[in-house]
Amino acid sequence: MVLIIICAIPGILSTDLITDYKVIPLPDEIHMNEGKAFVLYKKINICFIKENKAMSNNALLLSSYLETATGISASLNKSINSGKYIALRLDASLPHAEGYRIKVNKDSVVIIAGTEAGVFYGIQTLRKSISQKPGKKVLLPPAEITDFPRFSYRGVMLDVARHFTSVGNMKIFIDMMAMHNLNHLHWHLTDDQGWRIEIKKHPKLTQIGSKRSETVIGKNSGKYDGTPYGGYYTQEEIKEIIGYAKDRYITIIPEIDLPGHMLGVLAAYPELGCTGGPYEVWTKWGIADDVLCAGNDANLSLIEDILTEVATLFPAEYVHIGGDECRKTRWKACSKCQAKIQSLGLVSDDHVTAEEKLQSYVIKYAGKILHAQGKKLLGWEEILEGGLSATATIMSWRGKNKEIEAVKNGNKVIMTSKTHLYFDYYQSKQVEKEPFAIGGYVPLENVYAYNPVPDILSEEEQKRIIGVQANVWTEYMPVFSHVQYMVLPRLAALCEVQWMRQDKRQYEDFLKRIRGLTGLYNQCGYNYRNIEF
Repeated sequence: MVLIIICAIPGILSTDLITDYKVIPLPDEIHMNEGKAFVLYKKINICFIKENKAMSNNALLLSSYLETATGISASLNKSINSGKYIALRLDASLPHAEGYRIKVNKDSVVIIAGTEAGVFYGIQTLRKSISQKPGKKVLLPPAEITDFPRFSYRGVMLDVARHFTSVGNMKIFIDMMAMHNLNHLHWHLTDDQGWRIEIKKHPKLTQIGSKRSETVIGKNSGKYDGTPYGGYYTQEEIKEIIGYAKDRYITIIPEIDLPGHMLGVLAAYPELGCTGGPYEVWTKWGIADDVLCAGNDANLSLIEDILTEVATLFPAEYVHIGGDECRKTRWKACSKCQAKIQSLGLVSDDHVTAEEKLQSYVIKYAGKILHAQGKKLLGWEEILEGGLSATATIMSWRGKNKEIEAVKNGNKVIMTSKTHLYFDYYQSKQVEKEPFAIGGYVPLENVYAYNPVPDILSEEEQKRIIGVQANVWTEYMPVFSHVQYMVLPRLAALCEVQWMRQDKRQYEDFLKRIRGLTGLYNQCGYNYRNIEF
């Protein structure tokens, strides 16, 4: 057992605030006890009994949260001081890898979990339970809290291909995720409108593929802003972001979208397309006909090079290979692609075309490369077309029972429904009062109402639904403050879908609790949409 003690220093603040621990996400069990409250004092020492880098980082984060929320400062001290304290403990006998327990009495607050991640989520609950008004005295009534997440995968996808964002903004986005108990960031790094990741073996991908000459105004209006646009992350910057996320128990899954959405590649290496080009990084939105030539084996070498570097760079068990919206127009007219179809013996049937089977051939090749690197393949539901190994994991976004098809095939599934979880859609029907968006309508209530597990599945099949994810496509989000507005407070509704049991969620109660969370948004300087009560 590892123990870190945070010892309270005498000297209390004026006035008081009493919490009831009803935060977002709502803990599974809260038992309020009789007795005097624990009082947070002006000065807190963080005392270490045994070295543990992750727990040390947990304590540092807790101290920063306390200072932001209450103005209480904390200092490190390896000696154990007497008096009141907050303790962070590890107990391997506890169930649920990310679950935790909090015990509060007048002398102590103890957060216990089986893993450092569980302790971190207990810290988040404590953080959200205290005052968001610095200068107030905070009273924590005696209580016992037990909590654990419903899903092991709790994610959000951020598209930086359409509109790039800085390393600093990525860290802010990760902090937003941590506040809402999310643990996976799906990072959409490549698309027709820009290539955003350094690949050392193929420098033209960023030298050429990361830059578009201008950007369309509005929704493919035919008018352009005339301003060159670009940006990409070096591998060192990516390592920095990965490390920042790791300290907050967030795994970053990179997406290299293939074989479609590849104009960034074709602009840099036109010989890899079916027509030979010329190509340009797309200046408008939508789905391009030009994709990687599946009949050109040089593309297989390129895929191997890219995925090998990506797999080496990212410690996540998954690499996302996209696989969505790959139009077959060029393949049908391409002699190389048709020759490859013939050589592979691919034939259209009542369900799948030969070209869809050709895409499956490319996807399976990517899967073999990832497997050789010790990684698992993750892709959008279109990778089911033409057949797929049961070892791959699917993201289901269109509905149409694709998640059921995947589960029946033996695949694990992450639910990311466009009807409930696309955060690029409008939050109000009064679109004239909202920032410009792609369309659609996903208000806070729709997010909260989402049930990610189809009742038609058997209990055993339901276990293959491993998580839930929202998607943030950024065609119409040119600046980071716009991203924040589209995400918050919908991220709060998402996190309760991901964390809480279905039968425990009540929207009216959620609306009461969200008021406290928006206070924390204000403290952190986040841009968010005001909630209409």
